[in-house]
Amino acid sequence: MLDIQTLRENTAAVAQQLATRGYILDVAKFNALEQQRKTLQIATQEIQNQRNARSKEIGIAKSNGESVDAIMAAVAKLAEDLKAKEQALADLQTQIQDLLLEMPNVPHTSVPQGKSELDNVEVRKWGQIPQFNFTPKEHFDLAPCINGGMDFDASVKISGARFVVLSDKVARLQRALAQFMLDVHTREHGYTEKYVPLLVKPDALYGTGQFPKFIEDQFGTQNDLWLIPTAEVSLTNLVREQIIEDSALPLKFTAHTPCFRKESGTYGKDTKGMLRQHQFEKIELVQIVRPADSYQALEQLVNNAETILQKLEIPYRVVNLCTGDIGFAAAKTYDIEAWLPGQNCYREISSCSNTEAFQARRMQARWRNPATKKPEPLHTLNGSGVAVGRCLIAVLENYQQADGSVKVPVVLQPYMGNVTQL
Repeated sequence: MLDIQTLRENTAAVAQQLATRGYILDVAKFNALEQQRKTLQIATQEIQNQRNARSKEIGIAKSNGESVDAIMAAVAKLAEDLKAKEQALADLQTQIQDLLLEMPNVPHTSVPQGKSELDNVEVRKWGQIPQFNFTPKEHFDLAPCINGGMDFDASVKISGARFVVLSDKVARLQRALAQFMLDVHTREHGYTEKYVPLLVKPDALYGTGQFPKFIEDQFGTQNDLWLIPTAEVSLTNLVREQIIEDSALPLKFTAHTPCFRKESGTYGKDTKGMLRQHQFEKIELVQIVRPADSYQALEQLVNNAETILQKLEIPYRVVNLCTGDIGFAAAKTYDIEAWLPGQNCYREISSCSNTEAFQARRMQARWRNPATKKPEPLHTLNGSGVAVGRCLIAVLENYQQADGSVKVPVVLQPYMGNVTQL
């Protein structure tokens, strides 16, 4: 969440920054709540002072042999008034907290202003787009012909739309991709692999910003546990309610997990194939860093994800998302988009974000600044390193052959029992 003190001191400026990303802060409502808070805090303090003063009078009266009944009655009345004022103040603080939880992060100054993905800015491209002497197929036409490697009809019978059953060589290729990514990130990029819960408490989702805004997009259980939409939730919450010593930073975590999303706002979009599913797999990357280091860490995070595509020799581009397209918790986001020959366009395969202190404030995740010796909010970053299912699509489409077979990228062959072609 946003820093409440900054919001109090610079309400108009923060409102202007939030407006660039389409969020209209109700300044009048916020100012009214703040004025009520100040009034209640002053009134509460005055009652506390009065009660303390009258309580001292009881001791003096007793020492002088005087009756204390009237004073004690007055103290009791002040105690009742204080309890009522404290409850009113607590209720008001909850209203302010709820308002803060609804506010997105303030975009970094380097984020281009815009309203939609059409206003995103391309940063760089890598790789040569493959040229085919035949019309390349999309993955959902290609993979089912590889010994029934991709079966959407079977998944509909089991679970409904937006699921898939992978088989044989295609299933093994997806597993190979996940193993390959984990090995690269742990051996070459310094991430610690984690095995994390797939079911989390609501507090974990509030901490990373999925709640309350995206609660309708999450799958919940009857005992108030929720399936993770991304391993970012579990990994980032590992530092929840902790004070991390400076010497331990940076922390770099990775995990391979299934992810679950209702995709509530995307019905009718990418309904064919594996691009947008309710259940999918990702290799998630999370960094927990000092505030001064977070934008350097963001560039590193993007490069870590790019390395995967470079080793697989899949063409891609990196895009700086505009203010109207960045995620709720992000201060800045780069998307990596892989080239898909079947669609003849780039499609997102990784999204890497710096949330600055936005998530850390929600989680009470802090570090001890050696300069001040005081706890301060950490900065947290996350990104896909990369989305396994979408990477599977990219491999299938970029390595397809005229006869319908698919070559196995050289770096994946050791993970496939040295098989060179599907």
